[in-house]
Amino acid sequence: MRAFTEEQDMFREAYRKFLETEITPNMAQWREDGIVDRSAFKKAGEQGFLMVWPDEQYGGLGDNDFRYEQIIIEETVRQQCGEWFNTLHSRLVGPYLHKYATPEQRERFLPPCVSGEKVLAVAMTESDAGSDLSGMRSTARDAGDHFVLNGSKTYISNGILADLIVVAAKLDGADSSHAMVLMVVERGMEGFERGRNLDKMGLKAQDTAELFFNNVKVPKDNILGEPGKGFFYLMNGLAEERLINAVGTIANARKAFDVTREFVMTRKAFGKRVSDFQNTQFKMAEMDTEIEVAQVYLDHCVEMHNQGKLTANMGAKLKLLGAEVEWRMMDLGVQLHGGAGYMQEYEICRMFTDARISRIYAGTSEIMKLILGREIFSDDYQSLLD
Repeated sequence: MRAFTEEQDMFREAYRKFLETEITPNMAQWREDGIVDRSAFKKAGEQGFLMVWPDEQYGGLGDNDFRYEQIIIEETVRQQCGEWFNTLHSRLVGPYLHKYATPEQRERFLPPCVSGEKVLAVAMTESDAGSDLSGMRSTARDAGDHFVLNGSKTYISNGILADLIVVAAKLDGADSSHAMVLMVVERGMEGFERGRNLDKMGLKAQDTAELFFNNVKVPKDNILGEPGKGFFYLMNGLAEERLINAVGTIANARKAFDVTREFVMTRKAFGKRVSDFQNTQFKMAEMDTEIEVAQVYLDHCVEMHNQGKLTANMGAKLKLLGAEVEWRMMDLGVQLHGGAGYMQEYEICRMFTDARISRIYAGTSEIMKLILGREIFSDDYQSLLD
């Protein structure tokens, strides 16, 4: 029994209807266009489905219960609208504009983000700095009343649509490779340019771009928190980032299971349904079990997060589990579809290619294993179990 309140169940139903009316009918066109129309953010904001957690004074519900975002992610995935990166805007980037912002910055940035008037992105990744941010080359130099930003970023989700971008850069002149600055770069700032909308394997409707910064003057009013501590601010958000990722991957695994189940119950081979073969039943039984167990652990982690007890390593376990279960289900789904699974007209084909990124972004599966392996062989490991 999943622990959602009656109010949250009503929220789920309302959000599901919103997707059915405003988002799902447009996804095919947006995939063809290579970008989601920004009206999606505005319509979601108008109906209270974007950044629900900020206080009412900023336009939100004032309820930081993560289960609201869990509902949004699950329903978005189930209706195959996952290429609309609303949660990146709402729950990955938005909190930086609250946790590390001054009251004046909150008043300036949060309301247009809650309403969907302005779209958010975060820019960390560079060609030589992905999971290892210490390889970052972008720099921010203190120039008195502003910082001067130089460098470039790549693989930035919402990179074309974004109006406000939280950019991480190394503090120029600092001794530590972890001394970073978080700053809000705004659309139209001189020296800020966007590259091409990158042509990806999957997630065709989701805009992913290169960003370039050439002597961009960022006012100190746009600096988040204390310069030099940006790396630690980013690390503080890791547990929730991994939780967000897992909500999506596990929901997507269940969706692929349902799609595959429906297909094998109607497809025939050698005179009987594919679902009647023992191999099909055994393989689907294994995946049903794996997805269900992953869901139970996910719901536990959501509860822990709401209590402020979710650790980065718990999030790493969950992220690893979700991404790997999703991938096994996608692979099985294509296999049980046979030749049809390789055809774009079948839903499982697109789901397969879209899901390939899950074991890479938000930290690769290998990085998750490295993090967990270090914990297992640390001196504190036994105390963590007690």
